[in-house]
Amino acid sequence: MRVPVLLRPVALGAHLFGLFCVGLAIILGFWQLGSWQDQRDEGATDRSELEAVPLAEALGPDDPFPQDAVSRPVTMVGTWLPDSTLYVEGRDSGDRTGYWVMTPLAVGEEADAAESPALLVVRGWVASIDPRPATPRGQAELTAWLQPPEGTAGVTDSDRSDDVIPQVRLGDAIQHVDQDLYGGFAVVDVDADNINAGTEGLEPVGVDEVPEVAATTGWRNLLYGLEWWIFAGFAAFIWLRWCRDELVAARTPDAVASDG
Repeated sequence: MRVPVLLRPVALGAHLFGLFCVGLAIILGFWQLGSWQDQRDEGATDRSELEAVPLAEALGPDDPFPQDAVSRPVTMVGTWLPDSTLYVEGRDSGDRTGYWVMTPLAVGEEADAAESPALLVVRGWVASIDPRPATPRGQAELTAWLQPPEGTAGVTDSDRSDDVIPQVRLGDAIQHVDQDLYGGFAVVDVDADNINAGTEGLEPVGVDEVPEVAATTGWRNLLYGLEWWIFAGFAAFIWLRWCRDELVAARTPDAVASDG
């Protein structure tokens, strides 16, 4: 009895391999889509009213900024680095535009301040930086809201030699700080029981005044998902094309003669 060409053992193996490739690509595509949606949901969650946790529980010194730490209140103890104070331009307070005043805090004991990683801390807002606001010195105990670093495409620092930067970008800030930086920044909660927060003479910056996390959060996962589905379509096309070629080859006169 003649076995149909697409049911031969070698063809069955090809079918199994084709089904495996297509199925795996579809599953991975849905997995990436789920990751994209989870990150969007995380980015939309308001954590600013949660109970504050120690900084180490939310963000490590060498960690990329986690999505579930956006606007998370944290407590920290450290030493101010006043000589590395920066001013972030173009920041609004009501209908006025001015500057965020931002000073790095070396997190940890004072004796280790020179070698400890530092977290950029927004202490407040001013309309003008002439003259420069006074900077705090020594140890501080703070409660602040964590935020991911900024980075809008096309925005550049026109003068890297001064202490004014356009955004809270680690690449710009590290030029002014002589030690490692955490992968994010924090905004002081002026209503908390802070010690030496350096907010005197500055207008408070609320967490609602921080620019929203980009709407493209997690788009890499979405693009990966689309790529997997494109691969699934390509694998299905190759598989079906192979089946067609096998059927066409089986119907040629030479193939019929050899079967005879």
